[in-house]
Amino acid sequence: MGATMTGTEREPRQTTSGTTSERKVLRVLEGEAIGPPPAWMMRQAGRYLPEYRATRAEAGSFLDLCYSPDFAVEVTLQPIRRFGFDAAILFSDILVVPHALGQDVRFVEGEGPRLDPLDGRGAFARLREAGDPAIMIHLAPVFETVTRLRAELPGETTLLGFCGAPWTVASYMIGGRGTPDLAPARALAEGDTALVDTLIDRLVAVQTEYLVRQLEAGADAVQIFESHAGTLPRAVPSAVPASGGTVEPVGDVAESALPGAPASDALTRWSLRPIARMVAGVRARVPGAKIIVFARGSGLDGHARVVPETGADAVGVDWGVDLKALRQTVPAATVTQGNLHPDTLIAGGAALDAAVDAVLEATAGLPHIFNLGHGITPQTPVAHVERMLARLRGQG
Repeated sequence: MGATMTGTEREPRQTTSGTTSERKVLRVLEGEAIGPPPAWMMRQAGRYLPEYRATRAEAGSFLDLCYSPDFAVEVTLQPIRRFGFDAAILFSDILVVPHALGQDVRFVEGEGPRLDPLDGRGAFARLREAGDPAIMIHLAPVFETVTRLRAELPGETTLLGFCGAPWTVASYMIGGRGTPDLAPARALAEGDTALVDTLIDRLVAVQTEYLVRQLEAGADAVQIFESHAGTLPRAVPSAVPASGGTVEPVGDVAESALPGAPASDALTRWSLRPIARMVAGVRARVPGAKIIVFARGSGLDGHARVVPETGADAVGVDWGVDLKALRQTVPAATVTQGNLHPDTLIAGGAALDAAVDAVLEATAGLPHIFNLGHGITPQTPVAHVERMLARLRGQG
C-alpha cells in the first residue's frame, strides 16, 4: 500500500485516544493519526536496562541469548513490563541469517560482531543455497520465540519481527565486521559485481522466507533495517549472477511488477530495489503484511523515496533528517516512524522535553509512530526514558 499514493488520494484518519484493547501501532500502519502517537524504541531491549544485563550474563554468549526462546522472550518483555511501550520487537540480530547460511558468526565482547569474511567466490560457494531446509531449521528458535511472545504480550501490544536489508547484511558478510566506510563490500561490489548481485539475490530470497515465517508465527508487522543506506557502491550495471543462472525467485513476483524506478542510481540499485523485491515477496505469501523500512543515512530525498519505491507501509526516519521537512515533502497519508536523537535521550532535561515536543509538532495530525532516529545506547539513563514517555503522554 502507498506505493503510488498521492497527497489527494487519501488523508490520514484522526483520533485523539484509543481503547487499550487495540494495537495502536497497527492502526497507525493502516494510516490512522493517533494523538499522542504510539511509541517504542529501536534496541529497547538492551544494555541500558539492569534486568537485561542480568539476563545477558545468565545466557552466556550473545548468540545463546538470541537462540534461546526462554532468554529471548524474557528480554523482549522486559521493556514492555517497565515502560508499557506500544510495540515489542523480537529480540534477535540481523546476523542470524548469515549464520544460518553457514557463515561463522561470533560476537566479541566490547568489539561487536565478527564473521569470516566472504571475500571471494570460494567463500560464497560454501554458503547454503536459498532453498536449503537447514536454513529455516537453524532459525526455528526465532520462530518459537515469536509464537511465545504473541501469547505472553498484552493484547494491545503490537509484536514486530525484523531482519536486515540485503545490502546491510551483505556488507557485514563481505567485510567480516562493520566498518565506517564499508570499503570491503563496496570494493567487491564494483570489482566482482556478479558475485555481489548473487549474494544480494540469495539474501532477498532467504530473508523474504524469514519474514514470512515470523509473520506466520505471530508477528503483527515487520521492520527491515537498512542501516547502511548512506554507504553504498556506485550504481554499476547489473551483472550475470556468479552462478551463471538467473536471479533466485521470490514467490511469483515479477521484476516488472515492483514499484519505483529502474535501478539507475546507487540507492535504488543496491538498497530500495532489493527491499522492494522482499516486500512484494512477503505480500505474495502474506497478503496485507505490514512492513516498515528504516533506510538510515539516505537523506531527505532517500527517506521520501522509501514508501513509493519499496511499497512499504512506513518509513523509519533517522536522526539526521529534518522530520518537519520530510513530512512536508511526502504525501500527508505517508506513515513515518522515529527521529528523536539517541544522544538527546542521554542528555535528558529540558533538551529532551524540547526534542519530544518538536517531533510531536512536526507530526501533529499525521500518522506517526514515536521512536528514536537510531537505537538507544547503553549509557542512556532509565529515568530519561521515563521522562521521554511522560512528556509524550502528556504527563510531564
